[in-house]
This record gives sequence, C-alpha cells and structure tokens, in this order.
Amino acid sequence: MDKPYFILLFFVIVVGLPVTLGIGSDIYKRRLRFKEKQLELMSNRTAEKAAQYAAQTERLEARVRVLERIVTDKGVDLSDEIEKLRDAPLN
Repeated sequence: MDKPYFILLFFVIVVGLPVTLGIGSDIYKRRLRFKEKQLELMSNRTAEKAAQYAAQTERLEARVRVLERIVTDKGVDLSDEIEKLRDAPLN
C-alpha cells in the first residue's frame, strides 16, 4: 500500500507541480500585460486632458489680457462707453 502512495506523490511532484506552475505563470503574464495596457491607455487619456486644460487656460489668459488692456487703456471712458451701449437702440 505504500508503493501506490509514493507513485502518486512522485507523479504529483514531477508532473503536477510543473504544470500548475506553468499555467500559473502564464496567467500572471497575461494579467501583467493587461495591466500595462490599462496604464498606457490611462496615461494617454491623462495627457490628452492635460493638453485640453492647457489650451483652455491659454485661451482664458488671452481673454483676461484683453480685458486688462481694455480696462487700463480706456480708464474712465469705459463707463461712458458702457452707458452709450445701454442707451443704443436694439436692432
């Protein structure tokens, strides 16, 4: 009765363990590739969003510069121009 037990144990160690480890390592490698692709896509999306935010910030800064120029160049005349616009008839 001891001999079949040792044969089964030998079979598990020699055949079962390497097969199990081989399958496990393949699963791990696939999961690792999947995670790498996920991170790559996320970084691309993040870079696109950063570029969009940078462009939006640039547009807003340009608008603020124009407004600053209007306020500093025109000074007191600005309020007069606003009042003239309010009094102008709508077409």
